[in-house]
Amino acid sequence: MIEVRGITKSFGTMRALDDVSFQIGQGEILGFLGPNGAGKSTTMKIITTFLAADEGQVTVDGIDVLDKPLDVRQRIGYLPENVPLYLDMNVHEYLKFVGQARGLDGAQLSRRLDWCVEACGLVTEYKKTIGELSKGYKQRTGLAQALIHDPDILILDEPTSGLDPLQIMGIRELIRSLAGEKTIIFSTHILQEVKPVTDRVVIINEGRIIADGNIGDITREAMVTNRVFFTVDADSDSVGAALNGLSIVSQAKPMPANSGSRFEVRGDFAEDLVPGLVTLAKEQGWNLKEISEAPYSLEDTFISYIQKSGKGVA
Repeated sequence: MIEVRGITKSFGTMRALDDVSFQIGQGEILGFLGPNGAGKSTTMKIITTFLAADEGQVTVDGIDVLDKPLDVRQRIGYLPENVPLYLDMNVHEYLKFVGQARGLDGAQLSRRLDWCVEACGLVTEYKKTIGELSKGYKQRTGLAQALIHDPDILILDEPTSGLDPLQIMGIRELIRSLAGEKTIIFSTHILQEVKPVTDRVVIINEGRIIADGNIGDITREAMVTNRVFFTVDADSDSVGAALNGLSIVSQAKPMPANSGSRFEVRGDFAEDLVPGLVTLAKEQGWNLKEISEAPYSLEDTFISYIQKSGKGVA
């Protein structure tokens, strides 16, 4: 449905995108992850024909975005990072205007207006002037304009920005409800936004794709070590020295603890870390209070990939 092949984009001497490539199949939801300034918005603007790449090619439903930009725009609903709103219009007037600009009229326009207002939670704000809306409701209005013409593809740049937790849950449910029916790319730097909506992520940093795939697969690839939380009743310095003296331990990091000494311990996959730590506690005569394996979270994975790719998280 969408194919991005080797796109590069520079602004003056700054290279915003460097040989970016990925594909999205029909009906797929893709989480597009990266710190601020990583290149997410630039990539989306190129896919939606608002910017032209310096090099490379993007096709949408087999159509080159440079050859037939209007055909591409007909297939896409786009919510940019800065929502395009006319603040003097009320919500109804604005959505009707956008629908008519998209070629809708009559009963078809009425049906889409009703659906978008309900789906985006705008029923109570429908007659209000957009300039009077909270940031969250402005964001919802921007999402409604992206959906008004019932596009096959949704490109959503930070769609939950400015929303409260309940509103975020509503947007997640809406995105999930469209799975299989529409192809969706949504960008975010907030990691907890991704997992409830999709299993597939692309991570970008400093204009380069650094990971692409299933969250589980990417997480396993990022885990170069086992990780165990280890708490004993003993002096922290002596515990740290003993842990760092074990060949199976690659890192022992002190952690806050209400009582005793707590460490985040890492070691090679090839070694059996937990039994080794249990043995150490017995040998040292420590009272073992906690020993628990700690799988990598999505946030751990994200940070790991960003750090491996170059600079730290912006």
